Amino acid sequence: MPDLPKKKIGIVSCSGEELPEGTVTRLAALKVLEKLRPTDTVTICLPLFLAGGKGDRAFAKFYPTIAVDGCELRCAARATEMYSSKPAASIMVRDVVTENYFAQPEGRRRLNSAGLQAVDATAIRMAALVDELLAKHWDRSVGSFIEPQVTASEGPDDTEKEVTCLCGSGIPIQKIKIAGQGVTLIALPLIFKQFHQEGKRPSVIAARELLDTVKIYNQVPADVEMKYLPVLLQEYTLFCEKEETR
Repeated sequence: MPDLPKKKIGIVSCSGEELPEGTVTRLAALKVLEKLRPTDTVTICLPLFLAGGKGDRAFAKFYPTIAVDGCELRCAARATEMYSSKPAASIMVRDVVTENYFAQPEGRRRLNSAGLQAVDATAIRMAALVDELLAKHWDRSVGSFIEPQVTASEGPDDTEKEVTCLCGSGIPIQKIKIAGQGVTLIALPLIFKQFHQEGKRPSVIAARELLDTVKIYNQVPADVEMKYLPVLLQEYTLFCEKEETR
């Protein structure tokens, strides 16, 4: 079966429009995504992320992200950590402006020359962080860096790769049957792997925890929730058996 896609870096930029720095973040992110590192980065829509976009939240949970904020509120960084995982790196435009002795950016729709300077400097810093993060070893199952000598398996052999987030980057899925109907669950192989690494043995309690985690990234109808429990327990048991025979 195909492996997980090449590791990419998610860019979460501030969506604030009331400050010039918010415009700087969006233009800088766009420059990185389209010109500086187009093959190494994907965008995560912050409004959709906050509204509960499962694909975006799943990506930010299992892949490195860079939060780019305009001001000290750090809405992008805080939202990413609240709903997925702590960003692997963070940039604040006001810090970039201060460190480079730029004049104050002005204009929300049309930036002044200082604002355009801030766009270029922020984009360059972002591209450097992308290169730095790509050089490190990232464990997709727990959403954190690992030491270079450690290698993590990519999931069970019967998983499939499918484009499931708006950024166009693949998150592994697994298909199961609930009451005779096929159901595709986002990130289930990675959830299994995380539970196994935490030493959680197959049990009714583990099945309930699995269901709670699955519901973060997948819509589970309330009227069939209990039907998920025995299936998740069975699939997790099979996963653990495969891991222990390796």
